[in-house]
Amino acid sequence: MATEFIMPKLGLTMEEGTILEWLVPSGANITPGTAVLRIETDKVESDVESVGGGILHQIADVGSTHACGAVIGYLLAEGEAPPAAARPAAPAASAPSPAAPANTAPSASAPTAVARTGGRMFVSPNARRVAAELGVDLNTVAGTGPNGRIVSEDVEAASRRPAPSRPTVTTPIATGSSSSSGVLATAAARQLADLLGIDLGAVPADPSDGRVSRDAVAAYVRQRLAAGASKSPDTALAPAAQTPTSMKRMSGMRGTIAKRMHSSLQQMAQLTLTMDADLDPVIADRAGREGDAVVPGFTDYVLAAAARALRAHPIVNSQVTDDGIALLPDVHVGLAVALDEGLVVPVVRNADRIDLVTLAQETKRLATAARSGSLALGDLEGGTFSVSALGMFGVDAFTPVINPPNTAILGVGRLRDDLVLGPKGKVSSVKRLTLSLTWDHRVFDGAPAAQFCRSIVEFLADPASVDRPA
Repeated sequence: MATEFIMPKLGLTMEEGTILEWLVPSGANITPGTAVLRIETDKVESDVESVGGGILHQIADVGSTHACGAVIGYLLAEGEAPPAAARPAAPAASAPSPAAPANTAPSASAPTAVARTGGRMFVSPNARRVAAELGVDLNTVAGTGPNGRIVSEDVEAASRRPAPSRPTVTTPIATGSSSSSGVLATAAARQLADLLGIDLGAVPADPSDGRVSRDAVAAYVRQRLAAGASKSPDTALAPAAQTPTSMKRMSGMRGTIAKRMHSSLQQMAQLTLTMDADLDPVIADRAGREGDAVVPGFTDYVLAAAARALRAHPIVNSQVTDDGIALLPDVHVGLAVALDEGLVVPVVRNADRIDLVTLAQETKRLATAARSGSLALGDLEGGTFSVSALGMFGVDAFTPVINPPNTAILGVGRLRDDLVLGPKGKVSSVKRLTLSLTWDHRVFDGAPAAQFCRSIVEFLADPASVDRPA
């Protein structure tokens, strides 16, 4: 019996994956543990290994995106045929349709019949997404992909094609509304449209026979609901003010960041405070480490100080759940790393329990792996707090956005020279940087936030304190 090969769920936050490459061709005999394909999630690229053996039969295309658990292939026994749902469906036997008039020639621009398998439309998930974005009814799109599958290029081509004219009847149908009475439609389509109050005149007809089907009515309703949920009149975006030089789709990592950050700002009561930290003690400590194999960076000191402060202020090391505010026992600090395509936040686990050199080695490993695309999923999960540094770009202070489900994030500004007035009016300089703490006001108030940030400043004033594991 055929075994389904599904899109795996590689982490708690993974919702879908995009196929980057099939590493094994369709028809190859594979064994358990064989790396079958490479996928991209919202966080990393990863090879997917087979948990079973058999002859691989692919049904999903490179570049297509699928929800976790979706079937993307099958493992077959020798001589076994793939399930019917994995092959083009044979034309269903039905009553012959009325013959077209002899003088009616098919339109060159009209689409052919939509490919269906097992009674369902044969269309890639990415094509569905593009269709929703462009407002294209998939019932009017002809598939050109493998086995007649509708791909995103077909949808884009359909969006540029004039809509076919709809045949109408000359006599009203009593069961339809006044605006739907002149539309050819199946009885099931009229019944559903009447039940939902849908104008059949707005529903695209099946180009093969010019009638509106029940499936088309259902698809039209789903499309309207999805459009209303994703783009209400209050949130609809204005068109480009000029003809763009190019367009970059907000998908993959960029799309995930946009969705998560927007959701973060909508769901939390985020505020930001700033506080200066004197770094002269840290600079002196680093100077004493010259010649060592590993010399921690300034961000390493801040991250270590934040980890100790999280242990001292457990309310900050928390997350909001349905049951209330969960105080988390382990301190796992994420470090934001900027990439060309977006931002990733690998996690230093148990950051409060390791010494400064070990922490510096771990942050270097994570940053290198992030930039080379070799982070493991375990490197990205479980963070309880985040640190984001923009000082290297000359930024003094900024407003970092909390990375859900955390309740706070710390921003690190540039190291600068400040003048201070000492005893007897003596002026001296000091190295400082600004810390920007954003926190969720639902979880704790301004005073605890300030106390937490003050603890970080105090730890930085005593570098030996952050070099001792908790």
